[in-house]
Amino acid sequence: MSTVEAPLYPIAVLIDELKNDDIQLRLNSIRRLSTIARALGEERTRSELIPFLSENNDDDDEVLLAMAEELGVFIPYVGGVEHAHVLLTPLETLCTVEETCVRDKAVESLCKIGSQMRENDLIEWFTPLVKRLAAGEWFTARVSACGLFHIAYPSAPETLKTELRSIYGQLCQDDMPMVRRSAASNLWKFAGTVESAHLKADIMQMFEDLTQDDQDTVRLLAVEGCAALGKLLEPQDCAARILPVIVNFSQDKSWRVRYMVANQLYELCEAVGPEPIRTDLLPAYVRLLRDNEAEVRIAAAGKVTKFCQILSPELAIQHILPCVKELSLDSSQHVRAALASVVMGMAPVLGKDATIEQLLPIFLSLLKDEFPDVRLNIISKLDQVNQVIGIDLLSQSLLPAIVELAEDRHWRVRLAIIEYIPLLANQLGVGFFDDKLGGLCMQWLQDKVYSIRDAAANNLKRLAEEFGPDWAMQHIIPQVLEIANDSHYLHRMTLLRAISLLGPVLGSEITCSKLLPVVVNASKDRVPNIKFNVAKVLQSLISVVDQSVVEKTIRPCLVELSEDPDVDVRYFAVQGLQSIDQVTMSS
Repeated sequence: MSTVEAPLYPIAVLIDELKNDDIQLRLNSIRRLSTIARALGEERTRSELIPFLSENNDDDDEVLLAMAEELGVFIPYVGGVEHAHVLLTPLETLCTVEETCVRDKAVESLCKIGSQMRENDLIEWFTPLVKRLAAGEWFTARVSACGLFHIAYPSAPETLKTELRSIYGQLCQDDMPMVRRSAASNLWKFAGTVESAHLKADIMQMFEDLTQDDQDTVRLLAVEGCAALGKLLEPQDCAARILPVIVNFSQDKSWRVRYMVANQLYELCEAVGPEPIRTDLLPAYVRLLRDNEAEVRIAAAGKVTKFCQILSPELAIQHILPCVKELSLDSSQHVRAALASVVMGMAPVLGKDATIEQLLPIFLSLLKDEFPDVRLNIISKLDQVNQVIGIDLLSQSLLPAIVELAEDRHWRVRLAIIEYIPLLANQLGVGFFDDKLGGLCMQWLQDKVYSIRDAAANNLKRLAEEFGPDWAMQHIIPQVLEIANDSHYLHRMTLLRAISLLGPVLGSEITCSKLLPVVVNASKDRVPNIKFNVAKVLQSLISVVDQSVVEKTIRPCLVELSEDPDVDVRYFAVQGLQSIDQVTMSS
């Protein structure tokens, strides 16, 4: 190929590949756009590549999505921000396609580019694009336009700002629900760029129009932006303009709107100040906690602790606690699970007496729930209650439930309890732990589920770290080593796993005197799986014991295993020997 033709090569190949029937080939070429742009240089990228992409009429959504994404980071390849406007044309086309994810990505890329453009270029190129899309014949263009106003508005001169506010107001009343939905979901972004006087007048008028829309999908998107919009207003304006809307929406005929209110209510509390919370938002929240749709109760239940934190303990006990009692007996397991994940956090808010009298019975009923997730959610947050009522009462009330869960028929429940044991041990203290929970920890080592046995071995390591080597020598090691004679090879394998984890925690002396002889003995086991695990454990103990022990005990054992008939045993034994050689060489 001659040097004259060389610069034409990348664009020719791209044209060729983008016309290929194979989608994967077209997709790959789009993903290589930046490489092609670098080969062409900035000027030819602007004059040839971008116009070509603007005219590319590929109908595959995956290819268009990739192009929308690539163009968002293309400013360096067209010559920097002064030429960024050339990228607007292909992205404008992508803003009008039918596939939502392509349009969303094109809008996202336009926002990225627009936020880097110079003020004059925004006025000259970006704002006209927004106006064209907003006036588009197809609803897809108008949907996309809504997400771009917050980029165009700040740099516009006063007359243009007035025009942009007016256009956005028209989009809020568009004939197509999809456009009104987009206007509702982007309103708070636009509002964040509008001056205070126009915010109270124009934007709040748009907000009120959207909240009265006959489509529930538009109303719920308007609600979604309530908290963000409320934070832009002064507390008194928020209480006057947004609060009545929210209170009204908490009784909306559409459960989806009520669900969105339940999700947004706490965030809105931060914007309105204490008085309206007591008089308006508290009754609305209580209504949502008692809603007849489970989804709404789930959303409301998940916020119960946060809501209590902004109330006085008296109000929480008077208004929220009765609802919490009802929710703990709710017919939907998902409502009970949502409540269980947060209800423990109410203890510090209510204080010791109310927690003992009112919350403890609720915790206990949730701990006996037939649905595992409910029980797990309670267990994982026990420390919050412990801080309030103290360990004696906690252990009397909750320990029987914990023991029951430790033997639960659902293995995931047992697993969650095991993972919680070290934290529990820390709270209960060594004496109590030995007395009540020590036996369970050993029991799990012989569970029929591998994940439980593995977690139980990890649990012993964490307990040894918590209570120290002396405690481990007295309470763990004798019982663990008994498993060496277990008839089930899987249990013997768990023993090896426990030893590999405990060795580094307990140190050289205990490892040499108690653990290593058991491992060496296991190398004579008849099961190959045990023997190659012995090789792995010996390799892990090289760094724990002295070099003399390695040479006297570990190396001979690995040499013997390296001559085993089983290929896996030989492989791991050789790996262990190589590790010893590396350690010897480095020392």
